[in-house]
Amino acid sequence: MKKLFYAALILGGLFFVKPAEAQVNVSFNIGVQPSWGPVGYDYARYYYMPEFDMYYDISNRHYTYYDGRTWVSHSSIPRRYRGRDFHRTYKVVINESRPWRNHRNHYDRYHGYSRNYSQVAIRDGGRHYHRSDKQYRKMEKAHNKQHRKMEKRWNKGRHH
Repeated sequence: MKKLFYAALILGGLFFVKPAEAQVNVSFNIGVQPSWGPVGYDYARYYYMPEFDMYYDISNRHYTYYDGRTWVSHSSIPRRYRGRDFHRTYKVVINESRPWRNHRNHYDRYHGYSRNYSQVAIRDGGRHYHRSDKQYRKMEKAHNKQHRKMEKRWNKGRHH
């Protein structure tokens, strides 16, 4: 009788037990590159903008810049850069953690790109310019020429 009671209890318990729901929530916060980011990168962690001497964290959507005596991060750009066209300014993709720790290297290497407006932004890369488009090829050629010039200058300075 005890066996029958325990069997009925176990069987009855099965009707009241809610099946376990296994739910795995994996979230990779890679971030969506803004429309003013440069064309041609499948992945980018930070942009360094030599014209503004500032970094943009794509995943967290924060701007990091030197303010007085320390690096600060904010979700909005500094007041002095409001109204500036981020689509036109040159951006360097940097995939390293806390790139401002290597700021002197980034500044030395990319400062010459300030006021270089040859880079195509994501916004313009898909709609206005195509690889077969004459204007795109012209901009790409100017960009590559400037890049080679700056790399040559930077490498020359490192070896002397």
